[in-house]
Amino acid sequence: MPAITVDNLTKSFGQTLALDDLSFQVEEGEVFGFLGPNGAGKSTTINIVLDFARPTTGDVSVLGMDAQRHSRAIRHRTGVLPEGVDLYDRLTARQHLEFAIESKNADTDPERLLERVGLVDAIDKKAGGYSKGMAQRLMLAMALVGDPDLLILDEPSTGLDPNGAREMRQIVREENERGATVFFSSHIMEQVEAVCDRVGILRDGEMVAVDSVEGLRDSVEGGTTLRVTVDRIDDDALQAVRSLPDVGDATVEDRTPPTIVVTVDGSKTAVLSTLEDRGIEVRDFSTTEASLDDVFQSYTTDAEVHAR
Repeated sequence: MPAITVDNLTKSFGQTLALDDLSFQVEEGEVFGFLGPNGAGKSTTINIVLDFARPTTGDVSVLGMDAQRHSRAIRHRTGVLPEGVDLYDRLTARQHLEFAIESKNADTDPERLLERVGLVDAIDKKAGGYSKGMAQRLMLAMALVGDPDLLILDEPSTGLDPNGAREMRQIVREENERGATVFFSSHIMEQVEAVCDRVGILRDGEMVAVDSVEGLRDSVEGGTTLRVTVDRIDDDALQAVRSLPDVGDATVEDRTPPTIVVTVDGSKTAVLSTLEDRGIEVRDFSTTEASLDDVFQSYTTDAEVHAR
Protein backbone atom coordinates (compact mmCIF):
# COMPACT_ATOMS: atom_id res chain seq x y z
CA MET A 1 0.00 0.00 0.00
CA PRO A 2 1.42 3.44 -0.92
CA ALA A 3 2.09 5.75 2.01
CA ILE A 4 0.97 8.79 -0.01
CA THR A 5 -1.17 8.85 -3.15
CA VAL A 6 -1.78 12.14 -4.96
CA ASP A 7 -4.32 11.76 -7.76
CA ASN A 8 -5.12 14.48 -10.33
CA LEU A 9 -4.55 17.21 -7.76
CA THR A 10 -5.27 20.80 -8.77
CA LYS A 11 -5.01 23.85 -6.56
CA SER A 12 -5.84 27.40 -7.57
CA PHE A 13 -5.42 30.61 -5.61
CA GLY A 14 -7.71 33.00 -7.44
CA GLN A 15 -6.37 33.20 -10.98
CA THR A 16 -3.08 31.54 -10.01
CA LEU A 17 -2.79 27.82 -10.72
CA ALA A 18 -0.39 26.41 -8.12
CA LEU A 19 -0.86 22.68 -8.88
CA ASP A 20 -1.92 21.35 -12.27
CA ASP A 21 -3.33 17.80 -12.39
CA LEU A 22 -0.56 16.52 -10.12
CA SER A 23 -0.31 12.74 -9.60
CA PHE A 24 2.34 10.63 -7.87
CA GLN A 25 2.79 7.96 -5.21
CA VAL A 26 5.20 7.55 -2.31
CA GLU A 27 5.69 3.86 -1.61
CA GLU A 28 5.53 2.55 1.94
CA GLY A 29 9.00 2.23 3.46
CA GLU A 30 10.88 4.41 0.99
CA VAL A 31 12.67 7.75 1.30
CA PHE A 32 11.13 9.96 -1.37
CA GLY A 33 12.83 13.19 -2.39
CA PHE A 34 10.59 16.07 -3.46
CA LEU A 35 12.38 18.70 -5.54
CA GLY A 36 11.40 21.83 -7.37
CA PRO A 37 12.40 25.46 -7.81
CA ASN A 38 10.82 28.19 -5.73
CA GLY A 39 7.18 28.58 -6.66
CA ALA A 40 6.90 25.09 -8.15
CA GLY A 41 4.18 24.07 -5.66
CA LYS A 42 6.11 21.95 -3.14
CA SER A 43 4.76 23.72 -0.04
CA THR A 44 1.23 23.74 -1.44
CA THR A 45 1.43 19.98 -2.01
CA ILE A 46 2.67 19.36 1.54
CA ASN A 47 -0.04 21.60 2.99
CA ILE A 48 -2.74 19.61 1.17
CA VAL A 49 -1.23 16.28 2.24
CA LEU A 50 -1.42 17.51 5.85
CA ASP A 51 -4.87 19.08 5.36
CA PHE A 52 -3.61 22.58 6.07
CA ALA A 53 -5.08 23.50 2.68
CA ARG A 54 -7.88 22.00 0.62
CA PRO A 55 -7.52 21.00 -3.04
CA THR A 56 -9.52 22.64 -5.78
CA THR A 57 -9.94 19.25 -7.42
CA GLY A 58 -8.35 15.85 -7.00
CA ASP A 59 -7.75 13.38 -4.20
CA VAL A 60 -5.00 12.68 -1.67
CA SER A 61 -4.70 9.63 0.55
CA VAL A 62 -2.12 9.21 3.32
CA LEU A 63 -1.44 5.89 5.07
CA GLY A 64 -4.51 4.47 3.36
CA MET A 65 -6.83 7.26 4.61
CA ASP A 66 -8.41 10.23 2.88
CA ALA A 67 -6.24 13.25 3.70
CA GLN A 68 -9.22 15.54 4.30
CA ARG A 69 -11.67 13.21 6.03
CA HIS A 70 -9.15 11.56 8.35
CA SER A 71 -6.58 14.30 8.91
CA ARG A 72 -6.55 13.88 12.69
CA ALA A 73 -5.76 10.16 12.50
CA ILE A 74 -3.11 10.82 9.85
CA ARG A 75 -1.36 13.48 11.93
CA HIS A 76 -1.30 11.10 14.90
CA ARG A 77 0.83 8.73 12.81
CA THR A 78 2.89 11.42 11.07
CA GLY A 79 5.90 13.41 12.19
CA VAL A 80 6.33 16.79 10.52
CA LEU A 81 9.29 19.12 10.35
CA PRO A 82 7.79 22.19 8.65
CA GLU A 83 9.69 25.00 7.01
CA GLY A 84 9.49 28.49 8.46
CA VAL A 85 7.55 27.67 11.64
CA ASP A 86 8.67 29.53 14.77
CA LEU A 87 9.12 27.93 18.17
CA TYR A 88 7.63 29.36 21.35
CA ASP A 89 10.37 31.63 22.71
CA ARG A 90 9.34 31.25 26.37
CA LEU A 91 9.18 27.46 26.35
CA THR A 92 12.19 25.19 26.86
CA ALA A 93 13.07 22.24 24.66
CA ARG A 94 11.68 19.92 27.32
CA GLN A 95 8.37 21.80 27.34
CA HIS A 96 8.12 21.74 23.55
CA LEU A 97 8.60 17.99 23.54
CA GLU A 98 6.24 17.39 26.44
CA PHE A 99 3.55 19.26 24.48
CA ALA A 100 4.20 17.11 21.39
CA ILE A 101 4.22 13.91 23.47
CA GLU A 102 0.93 14.81 25.15
CA SER A 103 -0.65 15.72 21.79
CA LYS A 104 0.17 12.27 20.41
CA ASN A 105 -0.42 10.44 23.68
CA ALA A 106 3.04 8.96 23.15
CA ASP A 107 5.39 7.21 25.53
CA THR A 108 8.58 9.05 24.55
CA ASP A 109 11.45 10.24 26.73
CA PRO A 110 12.29 13.90 25.95
CA GLU A 111 15.89 13.52 27.06
CA ARG A 112 16.43 10.51 24.81
CA LEU A 113 15.08 12.37 21.79
CA LEU A 114 17.12 15.50 22.49
CA GLU A 115 20.24 13.41 22.95
CA ARG A 116 19.55 11.82 19.59
CA VAL A 117 19.43 15.21 17.82
CA GLY A 118 22.37 16.63 19.77
CA LEU A 119 20.43 19.08 21.91
CA VAL A 120 20.24 17.44 25.33
CA ASP A 121 22.58 20.04 26.90
CA ALA A 122 19.98 22.73 26.12
CA ILE A 123 16.97 20.77 27.35
CA ASP A 124 15.94 23.39 29.90
CA LYS A 125 17.01 26.45 27.94
CA LYS A 126 14.24 28.64 26.51
CA ALA A 127 13.91 28.40 22.76
CA GLY A 128 14.09 32.18 22.39
CA GLY A 129 17.84 31.88 22.90
CA TYR A 130 18.35 29.15 20.30
CA SER A 131 20.35 29.55 17.11
CA LYS A 132 18.71 28.54 13.83
CA GLY A 133 20.53 25.22 13.94
CA MET A 134 19.39 24.50 17.50
CA ALA A 135 15.80 25.38 16.58
CA GLN A 136 15.96 23.00 13.63
CA ARG A 137 17.26 20.20 15.84
CA LEU A 138 14.39 20.75 18.26
CA MET A 139 11.83 20.70 15.44
CA LEU A 140 13.33 17.42 14.21
CA ALA A 141 13.06 15.95 17.72
CA MET A 142 9.39 16.96 17.85
CA ALA A 143 8.81 15.27 14.49
CA LEU A 144 10.23 12.02 15.88
CA VAL A 145 7.83 11.86 18.84
CA GLY A 146 5.86 8.63 18.92
CA ASP A 147 7.92 6.74 16.30
CA PRO A 148 5.73 7.96 13.40
CA ASP A 149 4.89 5.76 10.42
CA LEU A 150 5.43 8.73 8.09
CA LEU A 151 7.94 11.56 8.36
CA ILE A 152 7.41 14.71 6.31
CA LEU A 153 10.57 16.80 6.36
CA ASP A 154 10.45 20.18 4.63
CA GLU A 155 13.97 21.61 4.16
CA PRO A 156 15.27 19.67 7.19
CA SER A 157 18.88 20.88 6.92
CA THR A 158 18.02 24.60 7.17
CA GLY A 159 20.37 26.28 9.63
CA LEU A 160 22.45 23.16 10.20
CA ASP A 161 26.22 23.14 9.84
CA PRO A 162 27.83 20.25 7.88
CA ASN A 163 28.04 18.07 11.00
CA GLY A 164 24.42 18.76 11.84
CA ALA A 165 23.34 17.98 8.27
CA ARG A 166 25.25 14.70 8.39
CA GLU A 167 23.60 13.77 11.71
CA MET A 168 20.20 14.63 10.24
CA ARG A 169 20.83 12.32 7.29
CA GLN A 170 21.82 9.54 9.70
CA ILE A 171 18.58 9.99 11.62
CA VAL A 172 16.63 9.78 8.36
CA ARG A 173 18.36 6.50 7.53
CA GLU A 174 17.70 5.12 11.03
CA GLU A 175 14.02 6.05 10.87
CA ASN A 176 13.71 4.44 7.46
CA GLU A 177 15.42 1.27 8.75
CA ARG A 178 12.90 1.26 11.61
CA GLY A 179 10.17 1.11 8.97
CA ALA A 180 9.11 4.73 8.57
CA THR A 181 8.35 6.24 5.18
CA VAL A 182 10.14 9.56 4.68
CA PHE A 183 8.92 12.37 2.42
CA PHE A 184 11.97 14.60 2.08
CA SER A 185 11.56 18.03 0.49
CA SER A 186 14.77 19.98 -0.05
CA HIS A 187 16.58 22.26 -2.48
CA ILE A 188 19.99 20.91 -1.40
CA MET A 189 20.79 18.25 -3.96
CA GLU A 190 23.54 16.58 -1.94
CA GLN A 191 21.11 15.90 0.90
CA VAL A 192 18.53 14.35 -1.39
CA GLU A 193 21.07 12.30 -3.32
CA ALA A 194 22.55 10.93 -0.09
CA VAL A 195 19.34 9.54 1.43
CA CYS A 196 16.56 9.18 -1.15
CA ASP A 197 15.44 5.99 -2.91
CA ARG A 198 13.41 7.90 -5.50
CA VAL A 199 13.07 11.54 -6.45
CA GLY A 200 10.15 13.51 -7.86
CA ILE A 201 10.82 16.81 -9.62
CA LEU A 202 8.03 19.40 -9.59
CA ARG A 203 7.90 22.23 -12.13
CA ASP A 204 5.12 24.81 -12.43
CA GLY A 205 2.76 22.62 -10.43
CA GLU A 206 3.39 19.51 -12.54
CA MET A 207 5.47 16.43 -11.79
CA VAL A 208 7.93 16.30 -14.68
CA ALA A 209 9.98 13.30 -13.51
CA VAL A 210 9.86 10.51 -10.92
CA ASP A 211 12.67 7.98 -10.77
CA SER A 212 15.68 6.81 -8.82
CA VAL A 213 18.65 9.17 -8.83
CA GLU A 214 20.44 6.78 -11.18
CA GLY A 215 17.41 6.60 -13.45
CA LEU A 216 17.17 10.38 -13.59
CA ARG A 217 20.86 10.59 -14.47
CA ASP A 218 20.33 8.16 -17.31
CA SER A 219 17.43 10.24 -18.63
CA VAL A 220 19.56 13.34 -19.09
CA GLU A 221 21.38 13.72 -22.39
CA GLY A 222 25.12 13.78 -21.84
CA GLY A 223 24.70 12.33 -18.40
CA THR A 224 28.33 11.18 -18.32
CA THR A 225 31.40 13.28 -19.05
CA LEU A 226 34.46 11.42 -20.32
CA ARG A 227 37.83 13.19 -20.12
CA VAL A 228 40.54 11.64 -22.27
CA THR A 229 44.18 12.74 -22.13
CA VAL A 230 45.97 12.04 -25.43
CA ASP A 231 49.40 12.56 -26.95
CA ARG A 232 47.92 14.68 -29.74
CA ILE A 233 44.63 15.37 -31.50
CA ASP A 234 43.65 16.25 -35.04
CA ASP A 235 40.44 17.35 -36.72
CA ASP A 236 39.82 13.95 -38.31
CA ALA A 237 39.95 12.09 -34.98
CA LEU A 238 37.86 14.75 -33.20
CA GLN A 239 35.20 14.64 -35.91
CA ALA A 240 35.14 10.84 -35.74
CA VAL A 241 34.42 11.01 -32.00
CA ARG A 242 31.69 13.61 -32.54
CA SER A 243 30.08 11.35 -35.15
CA LEU A 244 29.61 8.44 -32.74
CA PRO A 245 25.89 7.80 -32.08
CA ASP A 246 26.19 8.01 -28.27
CA VAL A 247 28.24 11.21 -28.19
CA GLY A 248 26.54 14.53 -27.55
CA ASP A 249 29.58 16.74 -27.97
CA ALA A 250 33.38 16.65 -27.89
CA THR A 251 35.72 19.56 -27.23
CA VAL A 252 39.45 19.93 -26.70
CA GLU A 253 40.89 21.68 -23.67
CA ASP A 254 43.83 23.97 -24.43
CA ARG A 255 46.51 22.26 -22.37
CA THR A 256 49.59 20.05 -22.77
CA PRO A 257 49.09 17.19 -23.30
CA PRO A 258 45.65 17.82 -24.85
CA THR A 259 42.49 16.58 -23.13
CA ILE A 260 39.29 15.76 -25.00
CA VAL A 261 36.07 16.33 -23.02
CA VAL A 262 33.22 14.15 -24.33
CA THR A 263 29.57 14.03 -23.23
CA VAL A 264 28.42 10.47 -23.82
CA ASP A 265 25.19 8.55 -23.16
CA GLY A 266 26.40 5.09 -24.07
CA SER A 267 29.64 3.23 -24.63
CA LYS A 268 32.75 5.03 -23.45
CA THR A 269 34.93 2.28 -24.94
CA ALA A 270 33.80 3.33 -28.42
CA VAL A 271 35.30 6.77 -27.87
CA LEU A 272 38.65 5.33 -26.81
CA SER A 273 38.68 2.83 -29.69
CA THR A 274 37.88 5.52 -32.23
CA LEU A 275 40.85 7.58 -31.08
CA GLU A 276 43.24 4.62 -31.02
CA ASP A 277 42.10 3.44 -34.49
CA ARG A 278 43.33 6.79 -35.81
CA GLY A 279 46.75 6.49 -34.22
CA ILE A 280 45.99 8.65 -31.18
CA GLU A 281 47.66 7.46 -27.97
CA VAL A 282 45.28 7.44 -24.99
CA ARG A 283 47.39 8.30 -21.96
CA ASP A 284 44.66 8.59 -19.32
CA PHE A 285 40.91 8.92 -18.99
CA SER A 286 38.27 9.49 -16.31
CA THR A 287 34.49 9.68 -16.16
CA THR A 288 32.16 11.92 -14.17
CA GLU A 289 28.48 11.07 -13.74
CA ALA A 290 25.90 13.82 -13.91
CA SER A 291 25.10 15.12 -10.43
CA LEU A 292 21.54 15.40 -9.18
CA ASP A 293 22.02 19.15 -9.50
CA ASP A 294 22.73 18.70 -13.23
CA VAL A 295 19.58 16.58 -13.56
CA PHE A 296 17.52 19.14 -11.64
CA GLN A 297 18.74 21.95 -13.89
CA SER A 298 17.87 19.93 -16.96
CA TYR A 299 14.31 19.25 -15.85
CA THR A 300 13.53 22.70 -14.47
CA THR A 301 15.25 25.09 -16.89
CA ASP A 302 15.03 23.44 -20.32
CA ALA A 303 12.29 24.55 -22.66
CA GLU A 304 11.13 20.97 -23.03
CA VAL A 305 9.64 19.09 -20.10
CA HIS A 306 11.04 15.56 -19.90
CA ALA A 307 7.91 13.80 -18.65
CA ARG A 308 8.44 10.10 -17.95
